[in-house]
Amino acid sequence: MSVSVHPVTPTIGAEIRGVDLNQPLDADTFRQVHEAFTAHQVIFFRDQDVSIERHKAFGAMFGELVVHPNDPGLEGHPEVMIIHADDKSARVAGERWHSDVSCDAEPPLGSILRIHTLPETGGDTLFASMYAAYDALSEPMKTWLAGLAAVHDGAPYYRSVNAIIGRDDAGRSYPKTTHPVVRTHPVSGKKALFVNEMFTTHIVGLPPAESDAVLRLLFTHLQQPRFQCRFRWQKHSVAFWDNRCVQHMAVWDYWPATRSGYRVTVRGERPR
Repeated sequence: MSVSVHPVTPTIGAEIRGVDLNQPLDADTFRQVHEAFTAHQVIFFRDQDVSIERHKAFGAMFGELVVHPNDPGLEGHPEVMIIHADDKSARVAGERWHSDVSCDAEPPLGSILRIHTLPETGGDTLFASMYAAYDALSEPMKTWLAGLAAVHDGAPYYRSVNAIIGRDDAGRSYPKTTHPVVRTHPVSGKKALFVNEMFTTHIVGLPPAESDAVLRLLFTHLQQPRFQCRFRWQKHSVAFWDNRCVQHMAVWDYWPATRSGYRVTVRGERPR
């Protein structure tokens, strides 16, 4: 395969051409894709009408696939999350800025989403670089944040989702853990902000008022457009984002149209 990498913005995102995900990737192609993933944080592929098995096989090249803690998977494929919204939907997945399942002790390395059905317009996904968000902080703020940890709790968000859609979660438990506010990427060695408004509830050791104020500041800061790219989906497009240094948000501006796809998620490691 002749692989080419086309950056979307100077900060984040790149489109990969010359790769057919219906075919197993040879060692050199995988190396180039992995290098682009590390460098650009989220990578995009077009025209990838891949089977469920090939989708899973591509994800498994990067690590073990994991099952989502709240959403049931595709029948026979528990690792495959269904992403779907139509005229009957009361909500859509990912409407707020977040890092996938950051409440887990070992949050995902990344997620790979293919959209196979989409509206004529709308339904874009925004991605933001947490490297760029961290780098833009003042040096005194970086120094102070370096010693802090925050609690990530899945229960408040997942239970709110279940209440909206009428899913009974009585007796269920959800991941809750503590992570550093600033994590170091295990491959690039770069520092990234690692708090998000979907799962991060408070900063350890701070009074509630101070914790809330600091988190509000960071949540507002990391949402700046200069840290972002915006991906316009086409049929059978694929997005693969690095959950360790990227946050994303799905734009639900297409109701009552239908948008549907499948996602696999790759197990990560404990943030440090």
